[in-house]
Amino acid sequence: MRDREKAKQRAHELVSRMTLEEKASQLKFDAPAIPRLNVPAYNWWNEALHGVARAGVATSFPQAVGMAASFDTELLGEVGKVVAEEGRAKYNAASKKGDRDIYKGLTFWSPNVNIFRDPRWGRGQETYGEDPYLSGELGKAFVNGLQGDGEYLSAAACAKHFAVHSGPEALRHEFDAEVSDKDLYETYLPAFEKLVTEAGVEAVMGAYNRTNGEPCCGSRTLIQEILRGKWNFQGHFVSDCWAIRDFHTRHMVTATAEESAALALKNGCDVNCGSTYLHVLKAYQDGLVTEEEITAAAERLFTTRFLLGLFDETEYDKIGYDRIECEEHLKMADRATAESVVLLKNDGILPLKKDQLKAIGVVGPNANSRAALIGNYHGTSSRYITVLEGIQDEAEAAGIRVYYSEGCHLYRDKVESLAHPQDRISEAVSVAEQSDVVILCVGLDETLEGEEGDTGNSYASGDKNDLLLPKPQRELIRAVLETGKPAVVLNMTGSAMDLRYEQEHADAVMQVWYPGARGGRTVARILFGELSPSGKLPVTFYNSVDELPAFEDYSMKGRTYRYFEGTPLYPFGYGLTYGDVRVESVSCGGKTFSADAEWADGVATIVQPDEEVSLTVRLTNRSAIATEEVVQVYIKDTESAFAPTNGRLCAFARVFLEGGASRDVELKLDKDAFTIVDESGTRRQDGHSFLVSAGLGQPDGRTKELTGKAPVVFRLCK
Repeated sequence: MRDREKAKQRAHELVSRMTLEEKASQLKFDAPAIPRLNVPAYNWWNEALHGVARAGVATSFPQAVGMAASFDTELLGEVGKVVAEEGRAKYNAASKKGDRDIYKGLTFWSPNVNIFRDPRWGRGQETYGEDPYLSGELGKAFVNGLQGDGEYLSAAACAKHFAVHSGPEALRHEFDAEVSDKDLYETYLPAFEKLVTEAGVEAVMGAYNRTNGEPCCGSRTLIQEILRGKWNFQGHFVSDCWAIRDFHTRHMVTATAEESAALALKNGCDVNCGSTYLHVLKAYQDGLVTEEEITAAAERLFTTRFLLGLFDETEYDKIGYDRIECEEHLKMADRATAESVVLLKNDGILPLKKDQLKAIGVVGPNANSRAALIGNYHGTSSRYITVLEGIQDEAEAAGIRVYYSEGCHLYRDKVESLAHPQDRISEAVSVAEQSDVVILCVGLDETLEGEEGDTGNSYASGDKNDLLLPKPQRELIRAVLETGKPAVVLNMTGSAMDLRYEQEHADAVMQVWYPGARGGRTVARILFGELSPSGKLPVTFYNSVDELPAFEDYSMKGRTYRYFEGTPLYPFGYGLTYGDVRVESVSCGGKTFSADAEWADGVATIVQPDEEVSLTVRLTNRSAIATEEVVQVYIKDTESAFAPTNGRLCAFARVFLEGGASRDVELKLDKDAFTIVDESGTRRQDGHSFLVSAGLGQPDGRTKELTGKAPVVFRLCK
């Protein structure tokens, strides 16, 4: 186990030998070398949301929101390990050549555990969805995998963006996210707290926006009182890139760069991604900061470098370049893709039967798109396998003809200068007419949803104005489906879309997300039944933005499955498989509750107020098809006025079942499951009676309507 106190002592001794100017120089993300102390240059900026990013070739995993659909903490831990190992391999190779430039270090600014509160947010694809519990559990697993459990950190993770950050992208440099204490501590902070207090995340990054008037990268409330105070965070804090400059140029909370640097440094921001900390020495000369504050920041940064073993010989020095995109890691990426795909509708057309098909039509702008595989914050793959290529490989080996048409461009802006922007629709219709089944590949890519200013996106600075697919794609879908040919719609986006027409008119609908560089192969295997889809939605799919509050409103009222009062198109936690898994019964506190029995209000089991509660859930696969499933437990405090409108996720587990097999799954509800957060932001127990449901989705009517399966529901009394 790593020794933080020893690393702190070594950092203190090293920094004590530095001049004030040398200490100040180390607070920038591109920290220069100090040759006289044998301190090499170090660039703190690296990325790894779904594989090592922006650093050349690396194993490419599905985008983070896709991996969230796995509901698989073990998977996220393994992905973290792959990222750390490939990051070390790259660091070892680059540092031997004296290359210490950007994206070459071991401090990865991942994961993003912001809450995906509104589907219009372009960066929501980087998160683990809309639920604080799911985000915290998956984020914790990723951090544990990335940082390892050895004597040294295998890599350093960073929880971002702290806090209350989820768009609008166009306003982020000047926006004040106003939030109640209840929403702050119930929704926006729990995942961060879990990563700090349970996973020991080494770094936290601030957000661009203000929260309740304070710029997040210089917030006394967020950094000093909550992060370092209540949570006893021991790692280092980093600004988002050029966010400190926003203090005086956009937020207008300071007047000069010196004042901005001082505000951030005094409140605990240790490293500046940007250039404002070039003014730290002037701020010191003006009496705005002290040498002790500069020293404290430098010591925290060098503590991390010592924890990484950057001044020692470590076991990680032996990791060779051959570990990058090795067979083992590529198989892990295939697994992640397989677990991420969510089957939203299936009238029986899937899985496709090769012996009954002579021709397949593959249509749509994302069918042969590499950009639609990778999402944003991605690395480079040595090979890309699009959905078209995956289907071709599967089908042509079975003697099935594959026809292809792009059908339309991703969106019209690219072709406004052309006389006939929809000239491919007739081709797509011809393809459909020649085919026994059509696979329609539609959606977005990082040019349409992503980060403001990051990819040249043109629509709402990376956010979506609505939940509709671009008009050319809607016209294409309608034209193809009106042929009457059997059709499967694959939606490749990082967010929830309005798929009402597709749900009504297509034979099957799949949410494929951005499935990774070679994801097309795994998607094809799912279509042909070699794998059963098993992902669950980590976000609610609404019918339209008309059902949502204003994008700028950070109140949780009416948002996410916990507070939404309408009927969603597809609920959080929903997803079909090719199998027929049922929750047969749940045992708790010496009682067994059956799925076949009508639940009665008087049926309850008694548990002690402060104890962890164990459930045994019995699952049976009534079909002959092997599949994975995700059992989900939701809890509803029926007495407290502070409880969310609907039940909330409090436990989950991914389970594999052979055809006809049964299995008992143990799940634990921790003490927090039985608490609420009141208006003051205090988490406490306020009720004594709780409805608990264990099933394959939420205990709502829409989930039952779509799946035909009801969860086991019973009452717990504390």
